[in-house]
Amino acid sequence: MKALKYSRQRESIKEFLADRRDHPTADTVYMNIRKLYPNISLGTVYRNLSLLASLGEIRKVSCGDGVERFDPNIVPHYHFVCRECGCVQDIPMEPLDGLETMASKGFAGAIDGHTALFYGVCNACRNKEDQ
Repeated sequence: MKALKYSRQRESIKEFLADRRDHPTADTVYMNIRKLYPNISLGTVYRNLSLLASLGEIRKVSCGDGVERFDPNIVPHYHFVCRECGCVQDIPMEPLDGLETMASKGFAGAIDGHTALFYGVCNACRNKEDQ
């Protein structure tokens, strides 16, 4: 396999994501990386995010709204999506390891993982409703 050429822009994207817990969209990443690299294109950001995800260095999170979000936490975990504001948050619970086995019982293919999204109203939106 050919070694991946170093890219300051790609490294900046990884650094930007590393401290984030809000699962930003490519547009959010682009707007922030543009502060460092004013000439960077949205396409370059998309390509680098896709590359990092394919290399397993970040994770794509698809919430069903057509917008992919990006997560630096590659350890298997679940997400919560707020129906009011659209925020995506990690849920602090252990993944259900036996779920693949249960799903495999009635399925002829090979299951090697799963994702789960939980939907509801986040605490910030709940607090707004209470005011």
